[in-house]
Parts: sequence; structure tokens; C-alpha cells
Amino acid sequence: MSSDAAPTAPALDVRAALLGENARLAELVRTADHGTEIPTCPGWTLTQLLRHVGRGHRWAATMISERVTEALDPRQVPGGKPPADLDGTVAWLRESAQAVLDAVDAVGPEAPVWTFTGPKPAAWWIRRRLHEETAHRADAQLALGQDSDLDPALAADGLSEWLDLVAARRGRTLLPEGGTLHLHATDGDLGAAGEWTIRPDGVGERAGIVWEHGHAKGTVAVRGPAAVLYLATLRRLPVDDPRLEVFGDRSAFDGWLAATPF
Repeated sequence: MSSDAAPTAPALDVRAALLGENARLAELVRTADHGTEIPTCPGWTLTQLLRHVGRGHRWAATMISERVTEALDPRQVPGGKPPADLDGTVAWLRESAQAVLDAVDAVGPEAPVWTFTGPKPAAWWIRRRLHEETAHRADAQLALGQDSDLDPALAADGLSEWLDLVAARRGRTLLPEGGTLHLHATDGDLGAAGEWTIRPDGVGERAGIVWEHGHAKGTVAVRGPAAVLYLATLRRLPVDDPRLEVFGDRSAFDGWLAATPF
């Protein structure tokens, strides 16, 4: 099954979720020390993280608005730097997420635009920027010693969106020949959207993966709460986190993680 046909997590409003996640990150930015180092993004502080997220939103919004056919240099994006004062920085971050929605509305959600994976409808960028935000808000929370409070449905959709990006890239062997990876979120209300089966596909320059929702035995299976599973898959949490269970060939999952950097 093509991952393009896979459902998102139940009843997920990606527009509202983007603004909600952005507001939560903005609140962290308002209250935390901006010099806090971000271990999951080596070399970054909270200042660099918030600039990366806000500029990234404005970068996407500019590409949508201008209907570009190739990537823009993020350094050339108008308004790409936050102001020096705290209130201005928080407002800048919030306005950055809104800019993505405004840009999509201006050109129409079906308007074709450039993406990492070829031309896509403009609305594609809302979900992509949402999960850039979910991952980096988790980075900030972990750096501040907080547990991630990411909603299970949002985490499940983030994992699906991440697998879409991985599947779109070819020329890499991510799983052993004949091997499969099964991910299973243990949150009870996710249904089929909380299980993923990933298989190798193609050889040589076309080597990659395909995935589908559903229950199946795998060479290796990983089970845990959706948020923990999502963050472990993005290497934000270790595989030996006590909330995760790994069954089967652990080396296959270790190899998957090593071959799929965020």
C-alpha cells in the first residue's frame, strides 16, 4: 500500500494543531532561559531552536506565496530574524506559524508548490511545519527536564508523516533484505492509525521502504505510547526507554535509526 493513502490520526485538524503547538513553544520561549543547551540538537541553544522554527515557518510561507519551483535560501527570507526583546520574539514566533496558514489560504490549498518530495499541494506544508514544531517543542521540553506532553493522536500523525518523508527518499538500504519493522502505539483509541508496518522496497538507486497501517509480525517490533514511540523514532528518546518494549531482532531497529537521521 502506498503511504499516500494512509489515514492521518483520527480527527486531527492540522491547522489548529500547528497553532496550538506553536503557542506551547512560544510559552516555553517566554519562560525559559534562552541559553539552555538542546542535547537532541547538538550545538544549539533554545535561541537557535526558536529561530530555526520561526524562520522555517516563514521560509515555507514565502515559498508557498511565491509559488517557487526550487528551494529558497532560508537566510534570504523576509523577517527571518526575531527582534531583540522577549515580547517581540514571542510575537514573531506566533506570527511565523500563522504566516504558513495565510500563505496557503492566499494561493489555495491545492496550488502546486515545491517540497522536499517533489511538487505537492500547498496544504502539504501545514502538516510538515506542524511536525517540525512537534519535534522541536519536544527538544525544548527534554532540554528543560520536562516530559513531552504531546497528544497521542498528534504523535501518531507525526510518525506517519515522518515515514512518508523517509519513503520518498530512495537510494538507501534501511532494513535488511526480507526484514520488516512493526511499530505499535499502545494508546487505546488510535485504532489502525496507531500501527505501522515498514518493509524494504527496491534495490540500488531505487532502494527504500514502503509502509502501511495495520497489525503484522515484524523482524523487530517496538511498542509503547505514541509520543514515546514517535520521539524514539526521531532519536529524541533512547530505545531503552522503560516505556518501550522491543521484540525480535533489536539490531534491525538500531540499523533503521542509524540510517534515518532527522
